[in-house]
Amino acid sequence: MNIRVYYEDTDCGGIVYHANYFKYCERARSEFFYDKGMSPEVEGKGFVVVHIESSFLGVAVLADLLEVKSRVVKLGKSGMSVSQDIYLKDKLIFKAVIKLACIDMSTKRIARIPEETYNILERDMEEGIKEASKDS
Repeated sequence: MNIRVYYEDTDCGGIVYHANYFKYCERARSEFFYDKGMSPEVEGKGFVVVHIESSFLGVAVLADLLEVKSRVVKLGKSGMSVSQDIYLKDKLIFKAVIKLACIDMSTKRIARIPEETYNILERDMEEGIKEASKDS
């Protein structure tokens, strides 16, 4: 997913404010579902962030065009981990592994990922493993 950096995304130093990288990742995770004809919320269930491990490796500034690459790296019955990398041109400037839990939106309790959603996530994870093995 491509994201343009706007003035509102930058800090007083003219670079992208650190919290916005997390917003970009959130948008890309939502787009993952939309691209597959789904919603991030299915059958009254959705995902919440429970842990983030991230590294800031470079900077972006006003008008830069960023690419966010996302892939499922671990999948369980009630959660998943997603690797999300942000590139400026071909340079990796941010990376994160984000752990998400599936919750029932009405009770706010951990829930099983709906079967159709799980199957789509599983296929994506398997495709990512195949791509990674080609690159190595």
